[in-house]
Amino acid sequence: MKGFCRFRILATGLAVCMLGACQKDAPANRQAEDAAARIGTVVLTEQEVQNSLPFLDKEDQKFASTPFGWQNLIQILTREKLILQDARTSGLDQDPAYRALLAEKRAQLEQEYEQFAQRTLADFWYEKKIQEHKPTEQEIKDYFAKYPYEMTLKQIIVDNAQTADQVLKTLKSAPGKWKEMSRQHSIAPENLQTLTFMPGEYISSLEVVAANSPINKVQGFFKTSQGFHIIMKTNENRLSFDQAAPRIEQILEQQRVDELLDTLKTQYEVIIYDKNE
Repeated sequence: MKGFCRFRILATGLAVCMLGACQKDAPANRQAEDAAARIGTVVLTEQEVQNSLPFLDKEDQKFASTPFGWQNLIQILTREKLILQDARTSGLDQDPAYRALLAEKRAQLEQEYEQFAQRTLADFWYEKKIQEHKPTEQEIKDYFAKYPYEMTLKQIIVDNAQTADQVLKTLKSAPGKWKEMSRQHSIAPENLQTLTFMPGEYISSLEVVAANSPINKVQGFFKTSQGFHIIMKTNENRLSFDQAAPRIEQILEQQRVDELLDTLKTQYEVIIYDKNE
């Protein structure tokens, strides 16, 4: 709420004077039991003051929990309602610039609401399908018997084959230039520059290459939907069943949802146009 933090200084002796004046000036004939103030014919209710609290920062909320802070907040809200009342009386609420700002904000909020609605519906669908495709304990054990390990991979991702070829040739002859090549050419976000995964947690084609690669050996380049990859496996670690089981459960759930999505792509005739080719 604009201005409230500036009024925290009223908690000093100055506040005592002002709050005392405010109490003297309060109307004797309140229009409602929960009225905090009246501005002309407009009543500021205690509930309205309460509803304003979530819009304050934590320090202001703490101050508002004190008697002085609460009355201070009422003064600020009263001032705002006074401003609003005069603004409407003088016709400022019909000003074209003001109306344009409102229209712009309404369009923005409608777009945000629609995006929220779509994301929430997709989340509901996903959670429902996950619950419907829970793997059994035996399926988790069978997966662990095949893939009881995790790998750590460094990678450089570039956006075209020519650059990927140049970077790969450089690293083949000078692996020590990995950081330099990554800094100059990689488009990968930080969380993909080095990652640790079990088979099934990343891109299957790269997982196969990494699984069959010696440690610290440059491999590449490979095209995926993320770009052109030059990779290097830096570690491989065997896991205990207790460590792996929760991850395997998520892998199997995701695999089944992916299979369902592949079926839906055919059902709804999904076509993605690759603009990079």
